[in-house]
Amino acid sequence: QVQLVESGGGLVQAGGSLRLSCAASGSIFRINVMGWYRQAPGKQRELVARIISDESTNYADSVKGRFTISRDNAKNTVYLQMDNLKPEDTAVYYCNAVGLDSRLTRFDRWGQGTQVTVSS
Repeated sequence: QVQLVESGGGLVQAGGSLRLSCAASGSIFRINVMGWYRQAPGKQRELVARIISDESTNYADSVKGRFTISRDNAKNTVYLQMDNLKPEDTAVYYCNAVGLDSRLTRFDRWGQGTQVTVSS
């Protein structure tokens, strides 16, 4: 069973920075994609950023130039550096990982979520 554990959320003033981390553990053969999604109250969950195994990245237009996603393959960990935070970034942030487990069965897992609150 593959599990994701997130950390790094919190309360920050507008213009500040936070760094989220998400570590995957369990019977992992390979992780193909790791990403961050967020869900604000009353809104649908949306993609923030994702990183593919070849290190290519995708970002939501709203965070381009402010957020940076990176991964440490040796640690099966993905990071989200969030700079110049805005009140509209307030949401619960969820980590997602897609890959193959040790039995070469595809997995698609979500973390428990971490709250990010940006005050104006």
